[in-house]
Amino acid sequence: MNRFFTLLLLSVLSMTVSAQRLSVSVLGDSYSTFEGFMTPASNELWYYCKPRGNTDVNEVTQTWWWQTIKEMGWKLDTNNSYSGATIGYYGYSGNDYSQRSFITRMDQIGKPDILFVFGGTNDSWAGEKVGDYKWGDWQYGDFYTYRPAMAYMLNYLLLHHPNVQIYVLINDGLRDDITESSKEICRHYGVPFILLNAIDKQNGHPTIKGMRQIAEQVMAAVKAKGAE
Repeated sequence: MNRFFTLLLLSVLSMTVSAQRLSVSVLGDSYSTFEGFMTPASNELWYYCKPRGNTDVNEVTQTWWWQTIKEMGWKLDTNNSYSGATIGYYGYSGNDYSQRSFITRMDQIGKPDILFVFGGTNDSWAGEKVGDYKWGDWQYGDFYTYRPAMAYMLNYLLLHHPNVQIYVLINDGLRDDITESSKEICRHYGVPFILLNAIDKQNGHPTIKGMRQIAEQVMAAVKAKGAE
């Protein structure tokens, strides 16, 4: 009888621990892609199982988000990342990037407890104008500039996911106006941001070393906030 109750107790404890595991989603660009781990699977990639000469990352376990989730004891819900994605609609050479933009994909992040939003890099590289700060009454044309697009995105995420802990990752080496705009918009909405520093890169993208640096900086920021 004692053995029965011991097994029952262990089973209950196991289910309790499992239920307490937080789920994580990622809304990102190329930095967060990896072959076979995208939702939807049709999203364009940068990181493959067999690298194409543009990176040394060749295993999903080397990505910043996999390391973070594994070491924090979390579980992956959804990774909706898309190579080349801008937060708004303005893309490279002035092309319309609305199809892959963050604000087009922000309704496809699953049902996480924690959401990491990691973008702004392509907006910076593509030469997108920052525009004016705008906190409401957005119009379609506003989304071709950075500030209105990012504000609209965070406003949407907060309204539709009120119980989700959102973190915004800000890449290092971006244009000053993009970096400062990201920080100001995060402050306005009370969303914590993680300003990355000295990330090792190849062809503008994190290497194995860089991925580890991102993971460590993200985990340090989350632990400091107490969202374990």
